[in-house]
Order: sequence, then C-alpha cells, then structure tokens
Amino acid sequence: MPEQKISIGHKEFSVACQPGEEKFLLAAAAMLDAEARTLLNQIGRVPAERMLLMAGLMLADKTAEVEDQLKAAEADISSLRDEISRLHARPEPSPRRVEVPVIPGHVTDTLAELAARAEAVAEDLEKRNSA
Repeated sequence: MPEQKISIGHKEFSVACQPGEEKFLLAAAAMLDAEARTLLNQIGRVPAERMLLMAGLMLADKTAEVEDQLKAAEADISSLRDEISRLHARPEPSPRRVEVPVIPGHVTDTLAELAARAEAVAEDLEKRNSA
C-alpha cells in the first residue's frame, strides 16, 4: 500500500492509500488543508487535533450545503421531467383553418385598367406641362 505525504495546516502527515488512489487522496488533502489554513489565519496557532476537527467540520458543512443544493436540483429535474411527460402525453392540437381572401379576376382586371388610364392621364399632363 503506497504511503503519501500530505500537509494539512503546515503539519506533515504520512497516509497510506490504495494503489491508484493517490490523486484522490491528494485532492482531499488539499481541500482539508485549505480549510485548516483558513482556520489558522483566523485563529492563529491551534493544536493539530482541534485544527483537523474544525477543518473537517467546515468541510462537512460545505458538503451538507452542496447535498441540499443537489436535492433541490434533483427535485427541479424531476418536476421538469414530469412536465415534459405531461406535454408529450397531451393530444396534438387540431389544425387551424386559415382563410385567405381571393380577389376575383374581374376586380383585378378593373384595377389594372384604372391604373393604365391613370398612367395615360399622367403622361398627357406631363406632355402639356412640357409644351
């Protein structure tokens, strides 16, 4: 079993771990060390046992908070999944009928004839003004 040297709150410890678990041990030790250093910066010199206890409690508090957040997130996910299931289960809406007005052909013909007459009148006025 490999031995790993770790530092917690400026104190050295030798800890055994399973082969391949070294990086996890070092990561956990770094978290504990960060809490211990925070304590030492705030309180000053503290016996190792008390420092480790307080740092462990601080980490446990953070862990409890994260677990509460996780439970809330899981509840939100469950609620959203229920909503998605409910939306998938509801029947498709019936297609809406949209009526598009159609202009009768004789109206468009009349409008085209009126436009042509208006253009002819405009051309006639332009010729009279230029003369």
